[in-house]
Amino acid sequence: MHPLVGLLFVTVISVFACHYIVAKRRGDTVFWVVMAILIGPLAIPFAFFAKPKR
Repeated sequence: MHPLVGLLFVTVISVFACHYIVAKRRGDTVFWVVMAILIGPLAIPFAFFAKPKR
């Protein structure tokens, strides 16, 4: 498997994970999806601390 395919796979999983976590916590899903695209799986732990939208 090519390394870029693995990176793409991990990024897509991170996007879905962040979206799910933040949607359950009623946070800003668009922001966290972008963060997951930019920093990948590092965004997932931070998504747990996302504050809800007002």
